Amino acid sequence: MWKKFKRLFVIKTKFEAFLIIYALALGATERGVVYMHQYPGFGGILLALACTGAVFMAGGKILDAVEMRSYWED
Repeated sequence: MWKKFKRLFVIKTKFEAFLIIYALALGATERGVVYMHQYPGFGGILLALACTGAVFMAGGKILDAVEMRSYWED
């Protein structure tokens, strides 16, 4: 039973990875907008860029992990 439950949280395909990256990007841009309102000026812009940069790094790692998983399973 726990094996089936655990499989729900495993990213198996690139399509699933892109959906997760899209959700991360939506959250990061929303957080970036909040930062730019809370900290007007250069500081808010830097924090917003840090949010979007984190999505790029996480997205790359997620895609690499999906590719490595498919490589080792084949």
